[in-house]
Amino acid sequence: MDPTAFKAPEAGRVIRTPKGYAAFVPAPLPPTLDYGADLVRALSRADAALSELSGLGQHLPNPHLLIAPYIRREAVLSSRIEGTKATLSDLLMDEVPGPRISRKTSDVREVRNYVVALEHGIRRLRTHPLSLRLVRELHARLMKGVRGGQATPGEFRRSQNWIGPPGSTLVNATYVPPPPEQMQQALADWEHFLHERDRFPDLVQCALIHEQFEAIHPFIDGNGRVGRLLITLFLIERGRLSEPLLYLSAYIERTRRTYYDLLQRVRTHGDWEGWLLYFLAGVDETARQAVDQARLLQSLRERYRKRLARKAKALALLDQLFVNPYITVARAAEILGASNPTARQAVALLEKEGLLKEVSGRAWGRLYLAEPILKAIEGPPKAR
Repeated sequence: MDPTAFKAPEAGRVIRTPKGYAAFVPAPLPPTLDYGADLVRALSRADAALSELSGLGQHLPNPHLLIAPYIRREAVLSSRIEGTKATLSDLLMDEVPGPRISRKTSDVREVRNYVVALEHGIRRLRTHPLSLRLVRELHARLMKGVRGGQATPGEFRRSQNWIGPPGSTLVNATYVPPPPEQMQQALADWEHFLHERDRFPDLVQCALIHEQFEAIHPFIDGNGRVGRLLITLFLIERGRLSEPLLYLSAYIERTRRTYYDLLQRVRTHGDWEGWLLYFLAGVDETARQAVDQARLLQSLRERYRKRLARKAKALALLDQLFVNPYITVARAAEILGASNPTARQAVALLEKEGLLKEVSGRAWGRLYLAEPILKAIEGPPKAR
């Protein structure tokens, strides 16, 4: 790490460790912010978009139908940023009992852990605030039984890590976060700011918390995924999201280079405004997409409900296809509490209506896909 690149004492300080390498210790939050016209405008747009999404979440007739696929899509996209290759289809097919089609077992497990961690965090917020303890719990579930799982899941690091291209070392890394000794104080300061209320706009505080967490980098592995989980959980805790429907991973993945560059510019130049404008633009874009996607899924559901209004068994399967658009006859029988022949008839009817199609090519244990639903989940409309 080049100490001369860090030119903003207000953002933190570079120290020389006893082992001879340089590391960065971020200054406690909050920084001094100038709420200029651009930042106020960006905050207003993001705030309005988030409020619209939260309001929609409060009025969905069955929010679980949207929450389940949204969480899974986010798990796939957040894990993809870290190099995981599993797709949403891989994850959804893995949830259907029967012979496996995807061979990406380890990647699917990583994505599945993300779902488990996020759902755990949402449950815990009903009785506990966000805290370092909850951060460790998220990490323990995220890293259980996967690559990096040997790196003390649920425990803050006790050794030095660094960020840089493959093959880099502590000497030539792009960024070296605080050593374990200084990291503990940095985490205590971070948690103190996390618990601050009514001093900052929620979205500004959320952006500052995310950047600082990435700067501290408190785990050997999994920091990026935990940091992205915290965005959604923070907004739920503050009452800004009625349902967990906002996720920035698609935006971050699409603008990955800018994301990393702006995080680094906060450390090197104290460019908080650049980071905040980027983050708020992401909230604005993503929230508007989520509203449009929710409306698309609701419209699709109502259209098929009308078509199946007089076909009770097929209609009973419809909502479950919005939770997971993959299904087998055995799974249909389980949902309906009916015999295999009855379930087969319901599946055949949905196939005839054009909602299901067989995708496994097997003679037995066939797997069916509600392709219109999967497309609506995978491909959100472009932002307004």
